[in-house]
Amino acid sequence: MQLAVILFALSAVGGLVLATLHFKKKALPLPLALLHGLLGAAGLVTLLLAVLAGGAPAKASLALGLFLVAALGGFYLFSFHLRKKTLPSPVVLIHALVAVVAFAILLMATFLVA
Repeated sequence: MQLAVILFALSAVGGLVLATLHFKKKALPLPLALLHGLLGAAGLVTLLLAVLAGGAPAKASLALGLFLVAALGGFYLFSFHLRKKTLPSPVVLIHALVAVVAFAILLMATFLVA
């Protein structure tokens, strides 16, 4: 699960840069959007494998579910990016909020013994 934490943390850095550019009304670089999505997807697969292997705390499954919701929002946002349309700011905020909550839960599941 520690690898998933690292992958999601790296994805979050890219997401923060993309969100900052979006709210400053600047162009969003496609390579950064792709890297953000790729790192998030790799984190998702890594976390899924950890949960399916068993032994992961129940909170890891909750984090996985929330990351899946965030991923759906990310796909929706990426569709706007590909069509060269302005991303809807409320969706950007919801995508980020769900991912941050999922990341916090994953951190607790990984590093805090309950």
